[in-house]
Amino acid sequence: MIEISQAAAQEIARIQSTRHKPDSKLRLKVEQGGCSGLFYCLDLESQANQQDRCFDSNGISVVIDPQSYIYLDGTKLDYAEDLMGGGFRFQNPNAAKTCGCGISFSEKKHTPG
Repeated sequence: MIEISQAAAQEIARIQSTRHKPDSKLRLKVEQGGCSGLFYCLDLESQANQQDRCFDSNGISVVIDPQSYIYLDGTKLDYAEDLMGGGFRFQNPNAAKTCGCGISFSEKKHTPG
C-alpha cells in the first residue's frame, strides 16, 4: 500500500486542476536510471491498465504497475516547500539509500531465508 500525505494530496489535486484532469489517477512508477540505480516517476492518467494495483489514499486515486509495486509497497509520498521550492518527498522502506536529489534510490538486497 502507498500512503499519500494530506500535503501531497492537495498538491496533486492542484496539478490535476491546472492540467484540466480533475478525474485523473496518479501513476507512480519506478524506472532504471538516476544517480542510485532506480528513480521515481509520477504522471497523471485517465485510466488504469488491467494488471495495475489500484487504490485510494487521501482522496487520490493511485495506480502502480506490478513491477514498480515491488519497490513502492509501504512508501509514503509527501509534499513540502522550502527555500529551493516545492517538491514531492518519498519515504520508502524498500530503499537502501537515497540520492541527494530525492528521486533516485537503490533497492535493499533481500537475503533468502
